[in-house]
Amino acid sequence: MNKYKLNDEIMKAIISLFIMGGLLFSYNQVADAQVKDPVKKTEQEGERRVNRGIDKTIDKGFDKLEEGIGGLFKKKNKDKTGESEQEVETGKQSGVNQTADSESSAGKQSGPALNWAKYDFVPGDRVIYEDNLTGEENGEFPSRWDLHDGNIEVAALDGENVIMFREYGSTIIPYMKEPQSDYLPDIFTIELDAYIPHDAISVYLYDMKNQSSPKGRAYLDVWGDGMEFSPASSKLSGGEKVNNQWAHVAVAYTKGQLKAYLNETRLINIPHLSINPTGISLRALHSSDESHFYIKNIRIAEGGVKYYDRFMQDGKIIANGIRFDVNKATLKPESMGVINEIATLMKEHPEVNFSVEGHTDSDGDDAFNQTLSEQRAETVVSTLKELGIDENRMTSKGWGEARPLDSNATPEGKANNRRVEFVKI
Repeated sequence: MNKYKLNDEIMKAIISLFIMGGLLFSYNQVADAQVKDPVKKTEQEGERRVNRGIDKTIDKGFDKLEEGIGGLFKKKNKDKTGESEQEVETGKQSGVNQTADSESSAGKQSGPALNWAKYDFVPGDRVIYEDNLTGEENGEFPSRWDLHDGNIEVAALDGENVIMFREYGSTIIPYMKEPQSDYLPDIFTIELDAYIPHDAISVYLYDMKNQSSPKGRAYLDVWGDGMEFSPASSKLSGGEKVNNQWAHVAVAYTKGQLKAYLNETRLINIPHLSINPTGISLRALHSSDESHFYIKNIRIAEGGVKYYDRFMQDGKIIANGIRFDVNKATLKPESMGVINEIATLMKEHPEVNFSVEGHTDSDGDDAFNQTLSEQRAETVVSTLKELGIDENRMTSKGWGEARPLDSNATPEGKANNRRVEFVKI
């Protein structure tokens, strides 16, 4: 290598070092600018934003430093080996991708995504609030919600309606007939699907617009890599990271005990919550023109007795927590909480046999609904067989829309009618 050319590369590296020093010197200025962010709502959230801004600034500095010094050594390697820089870099990158792909493939081969084997979340029996955004108009405010703060609208994403949080701190609450009352029972569940690009979405256990704040803070922050319940716990991570993809969030409250799940992993388990939940508010901790938070399929349900007790009392178990893709018999992963519970019951009580019976709401063609309910019942039976239940202990049947439990005039009524029943035989 020409000595003058080498000197030029060394000079570039030295200049990069000066740039890095200047970036580190500006640390406090960056922190001050972030703290003064006008959309900051709480000190805790402000600190998180400060740390992220500082981290990004320092990372950029290291990137520049690597370009200066790293480029120098790459070109030395070129002189020694005869390989081009592009060939060296492509080889390294290829190796990384091959490793990642092999790990991903191994994970997929271990079992389909549906097999949430440890998932034990069981939704409440009776739906008291449901919004799947059917019939909502793109660009309008979602009709089944009320606004507390920020800017929120319905958006079309991948062919379906979602709720989009457009600004930092945007907050919505369910639109209820009596919002000031305590509309959450002693036993309830909350479910929603969330798309989290970064930061978190918060689930507050009171209506921030219409109800008084409890004496102790009570909100669940859902991050792309974990959860945090304030003030009872620090951030807990586990399971898969779900940034920039849809994830299922589930909360179960039973007379003081609170559990929360991110996909199949239970991350929060509080035996005695210090406050009484009275409602819910959903708040995005960050959103921008480049990336937004989205939610869909929001449901609040009232809980009930354990499955075996219900079976002994009524001769059947009614489960509206078994979910399918729209107009299909394909199970959604969150259905496994109920199915795992049924499988456990049947293993512990070999004398129990079920007729698995599917039901739909009244939307759509009668004949189509009849066929769909039959196919869905068959899917549940097949899944239980895969979990080790003898097929001779189960039959399947579909009733379509013929046996509603509730009115088909409301979203909640339709949700209660879309169900699978396990009837004693």
